[in-house]
Amino acid sequence: WDNKLAETPGKFFAFRLGISQVKGLQEEDMNLLVSKRNGLCASVNALRDIGLPDAAMEKLAGADAFRTIGLDRRRALCEVSTKDRSFGIFEGRIPADATEENVSLPEMTEPEHVVHDYATLSLSLKAHPVSFIREKLEMLKIRSSLELPSMHDGDPVKVAGLVLVRQRPGTAGGICFMTIEDEFGFSNLVIFENLFEKYRKEILQSKLIMVEGKLQIEGKVIHIIAQRCFDISGFLRDLLPTDEMPLSLNTLSRADEKTAVVPSYPGANKKAGAHTNQQELVFPEARNFK
Repeated sequence: WDNKLAETPGKFFAFRLGISQVKGLQEEDMNLLVSKRNGLCASVNALRDIGLPDAAMEKLAGADAFRTIGLDRRRALCEVSTKDRSFGIFEGRIPADATEENVSLPEMTEPEHVVHDYATLSLSLKAHPVSFIREKLEMLKIRSSLELPSMHDGDPVKVAGLVLVRQRPGTAGGICFMTIEDEFGFSNLVIFENLFEKYRKEILQSKLIMVEGKLQIEGKVIHIIAQRCFDISGFLRDLLPTDEMPLSLNTLSRADEKTAVVPSYPGANKKAGAHTNQQELVFPEARNFK
């Protein structure tokens, strides 16, 4: 149920994600699953036979947990929803309807899988969302976190990433420290008070932010002193088909302003704002500290 460190040969440890990482699951249901599985839960109906509720199976299917028995999340969700069940001497067997060969479901793309991983787990081990829009970011001359150490102190720079943490310590004179993440790692931003007030909406509401500024390098410590901020969360829309609505999720924290997000990056389609806000609900809010 809990996340834990698992010792592996050599000097490293593996971080094993617990089932509690899947949003909406009940611990008592998962304790039942763990106590009964014993290598016998090789189908959706086998899970029903041990008494696992359909609601729990839907959560597991949405989190892509059935991949270990050969079902990707779309096929698993389909089988869970059919509620076909075998009884008597056929108990635990897979009904013919569930394995009908002429039923073909469209394959989910990797970006779709990643979005749904974030919706159910708040993370993905398959890929990072920013990796799918790297080509667009390069067209805007936005640097990755991997490139920053090879640059020089004082260089102008553009960076972008998912907003992870915002901090405004009371002893920092109104300065906001922000940590963003791309597919290669983290970038640390320093936003002075006057700039924070100017770009308050972008700083507080962006799920994906782009910042123009100046590089500050002191030894191995790298910061970007922000000069301009842009909400580029609209780029996240491209990770899902236009006709697919993502899951609406509870977030970790609430910003002090909540309105429809209108893209503010250069060349953005302002009319796309209403759709943008719905699709960005998939990605967790940043953690705000004072």
